[in-house]
Amino acid sequence: MSLLTTHQRALLLMIIAPTLWSIAGVITRHLDAARGVEVTFWRSLFSAMAVAIVLVGQQGVARTVNTIRSAGLTGVLSGMMWCVMFVCFMIALTKTTVANTLIVMSVAPLLTAFLAWVVLKQSIPQRTWLAIAAAFVGILWMFVNGMSNVGGQHLIGMLIAGAVPVASAVNLIILKRAGQGIDLMPAVFLGSVFSALLMLPFAWPLQASLHDVGLLAVLGFFQLGLPCLLMVKATKSLSAPEVALLALLEVLLGPLWTWLGAGEVPTRETLLGGGVVMAALVLNEIAALRAQGGKKAPAGPMVEPTVQ
Repeated sequence: MSLLTTHQRALLLMIIAPTLWSIAGVITRHLDAARGVEVTFWRSLFSAMAVAIVLVGQQGVARTVNTIRSAGLTGVLSGMMWCVMFVCFMIALTKTTVANTLIVMSVAPLLTAFLAWVVLKQSIPQRTWLAIAAAFVGILWMFVNGMSNVGGQHLIGMLIAGAVPVASAVNLIILKRAGQGIDLMPAVFLGSVFSALLMLPFAWPLQASLHDVGLLAVLGFFQLGLPCLLMVKATKSLSAPEVALLALLEVLLGPLWTWLGAGEVPTRETLLGGGVVMAALVLNEIAALRAQGGKKAPAGPMVEPTVQ
């Protein structure tokens, strides 16, 4: 007999997933020669391999091909959004700090709620409007700080990182408008393939050392591919606020690993602005959990984290 209930196992998986996502920054800081677009190419290539291996292991080659083909136009559009997330995340890390990148990306649930209100005409609770306003103030504070940096490098990085939550929200709206439930695995596979193909011409000739390729394989398999699969399994048994709240572990752990493992210390302005954003997100999700009255409705597509 299992010692853990289904819900407890899902909670454990959803804790492991953002913990694995959070190692991206510290690993990229230890690369020798691979930079920017080449990092994205290798990471996406290994991620595609990881998801393909799991799909083939579960379904066999023929059924895997059919699964990917059956995703249709919606799957292709979703894959394109995943591609944007994968590309912009890694490029943002080369332009600004891990803390800046993750905090900007963390507003995805609030941006998704806003787009759902605009496009799908879904109502937004007052608490979420307050959280959106507070998060906007926190992000604005960070952007103002970014403009004060030499050459605006941090500002550019944060602008690029901003494309990640936008793509995540658009992805969700596409899937909801199509009237389909999310099948993340084919979409993540397509996104990884699109990202690798898009980056290859810009990354050629490849400069990564064997050391770099090894680290990038870790990123592709264990920082992106594996946690995506864990998230898919976990969201079947967790509520939307639970998933959104647990996904914030990446924002807390990412800067910590980079500080401990690479000596990258967040600025005071980042800590202040990030604190406002995190408080808005956490309080909003806690209020949502209380509003549910303890119900454990499946998260479904409405809480798709910004997988990097």
